[in-house]
Parts: sequence; C-alpha cells; structure tokens
Amino acid sequence: MTSTLLIIQFVLAIIITITILLQKSSSIGLGAYSGSNESLFGAKGPGNFLSKATMTLGLLFVINTIALGYIYNQQKMESAVDSVKTETLIPTTPKETTTAPAAPNAAPVVPTIPENK
Repeated sequence: MTSTLLIIQFVLAIIITITILLQKSSSIGLGAYSGSNESLFGAKGPGNFLSKATMTLGLLFVINTIALGYIYNQQKMESAVDSVKTETLIPTTPKETTTAPAAPNAAPVVPTIPENK
C-alpha cells in the first residue's frame, strides 16, 4: 500500500510542476512550447482551467502526503528503544560453575596402577 501511495506522490509532484510551469506568467514559462493554448482550453485561455487543475492536484498531493504519513506512523508504532536488546548491552560476569560435592558415605576413588610381573 505504501509503495502505491509513494508512486502516486511522485506522479502528482511531476504533474503539479508541469501545470504550474504551463500557467501564463510574465516570462510565459513552458506555455510558449505548448503552442496555441487558446484553441485547446477555450476562448478565455488556459488560465482558469490550469488554476483549477493546479488547485485540485495540490489538494490531492496534500491528502496523499497525510495518508502516507499516517500509514508510515502506524507501521512504526514501536520506538527504536523498544527494539534494543538490553541483555547484550549490559556486560555480566559469567556464572561460576560449581561441582556437586561428593556424597559423604561414598568411598574415595583410588586410581589403581597395574603391577608389572
């Protein structure tokens, strides 16, 4: 879901940039490269259509940004501190291994040495 919204975000950013550059300005912008805009958008020119398109695309861009922020926030609800393993960070001394004491009534084990005859 997030990858789809991220792709939509990039596409919206590119389309908004193009619509802003196509609008009539003092230096004409990219509108000079698009040919006769009056015949395409009607007698009043592209001003009204492009301003409405820019407003709509801007609104979609903001809504998509809020949706992306919400989804990323839901995926990352736990803090980075919660995922740190504290057992590996705190040095501990190894426990001493003790052997069990011998039974009190057990006979001592005496190694036998074979006699050479």
